[in-house]
Amino acid sequence: MKSFAVIRADNADKVNVALHDLEHYGHLRFLSKPKRIEPQYADNVLVSVVGVPLKSKCNSAALVELDNNAGAAISKLRKIHPPAHIVIVSPRHKVYEELVDKAELYPEFERKFASQDSTQSAYG
Repeated sequence: MKSFAVIRADNADKVNVALHDLEHYGHLRFLSKPKRIEPQYADNVLVSVVGVPLKSKCNSAALVELDNNAGAAISKLRKIHPPAHIVIVSPRHKVYEELVDKAELYPEFERKFASQDSTQSAYG
């Protein structure tokens, strides 16, 4: 069954690198384009899934639907070291249905780096 990855970081560039790392080094397949979500919402998802108080807030966040079950995604995630905090959300988490219902409503996450020219893509 599919799962979601919630990516939390200090800035959008770190979120971009983490998304790239998930695809290229973690070999995770995205079912949709990453979506931009509010950092506070990402923080709330983390607290909901992990069940412990938040240590630090993020400034940028994204949500992506994975074509991998949560166990496989977590296993692959442990082998890479992205520069962001990534939370895998499975159907067993309360927030999962909320993410299913809202995922398409969020705007697409801009996959370019802040330091790049606006005509250049994140990887080109």
